Amino acid sequence: MYEFSSRVRYSEIDPEGRLSLTGIINYLQDCSTFQSEAVGLGLDYLNDRHQAWWLSSWQIVIDRYPGLGDEIRIGTWPYEFKGMYGYRNFYIRDMDGNYMVRANSIWFLFDTQAGRPIRAGEDQIRGYGGLEERIPMDYAPRRITLPGEYEEGRPITVALHHLDTNRHVNNAQYVQIAREYLPEDLRIAELRVEYKKAAYLGDVIVPRISRIQEGYVVALSDGAGNPHAVVWLREEQGGN
Repeated sequence: MYEFSSRVRYSEIDPEGRLSLTGIINYLQDCSTFQSEAVGLGLDYLNDRHQAWWLSSWQIVIDRYPGLGDEIRIGTWPYEFKGMYGYRNFYIRDMDGNYMVRANSIWFLFDTQAGRPIRAGEDQIRGYGGLEERIPMDYAPRRITLPGEYEEGRPITVALHHLDTNRHVNNAQYVQIAREYLPEDLRIAELRVEYKKAAYLGDVIVPRISRIQEGYVVALSDGAGNPHAVVWLREEQGGN
């Protein structure tokens, strides 16, 4: 397991003074990146081998939003490697050890030279120091069903600020884009994302927004209607 401590900054909060959804995802992503760097399997290691870990899906359950100035602990660990996939849990806890956020994620190792997924080597698996037990939560499937009915939102063109070191839209940015098309006062209790194909600088993303019983589904698609990512959001009971 890897853990680091932080304090919620003003630059990370939403208009209600809570850690934003994008801020939550950034903390989780940073935590797994910090672990990889700490064990010698970080960006330099992957770049030298023309490899990158790409995210296939998120499931993030928000038990309680951290607020401005809250001191928090962020942790992560891999719990399984199966075929080309790696499975990783995350949490954000308060300083008393109570869960604020619990998350599951599925990743795959990508050969950036060959342009295809590959299996992780034994050195990479051993490098993380062994597998841990899964975090207690109700695990959802990786795939998200697309509703038949939707409203199409205003297209957005991928800009430089959307990109990460892989030169495609960062995982958190898809969620930020989807959030912009939903009611401002929507209070989100759970988030799932299925990543389907990377979007790059200059690509046009067309959102297709569906209202469902639990909340919303937003498919961020190309011009032909093929999703780059599908974002599922469950609203808090009594929410908008």
